[in-house]
Amino acid sequence: MGLSDGLLDANKKAMVINDCCNMIDSQLAAKSGISGIALRTAFAALKGVKPGYIPYVVEQLLQPCFSAIDPIWSEGMQQGDPVAHLVGSRSRTADALLSVTDTRVKNSSRSIVRGTYEKLRGSAKQHVEEAVPDLAKVIENYTKA
Repeated sequence: MGLSDGLLDANKKAMVINDCCNMIDSQLAAKSGISGIALRTAFAALKGVKPGYIPYVVEQLLQPCFSAIDPIWSEGMQQGDPVAHLVGSRSRTADALLSVTDTRVKNSSRSIVRGTYEKLRGSAKQHVEEAVPDLAKVIENYTKA
């Protein structure tokens, strides 16, 4: 069973989406300086696309993102600590996640989404790597036996 199967069942999906949205908000709140202001401003612009846009996007990205990181998580399962492995492989995890968002944005018809993403893409890997430990905790919360 892959991460998508376990995390996106009907009993968990809404909670996983909510926790991911809260994680994103926490990550943004922790950013400081000019880059933090830029990220929060960009995120506010995306929230303004339409009500509920961020949870909608998170829902759309969950399955492909979980599929992208499933091999890394599975390696960690074999080693006995998937959370530590995901965190220890944060560069590879970030690359896997960003490959999903790169594809999604490339195919987006919303110019504000494409433009905002393109402006922030250069620093995205660092930010995603910083978020991997929190993402790993969300995943662990819903995959515990």
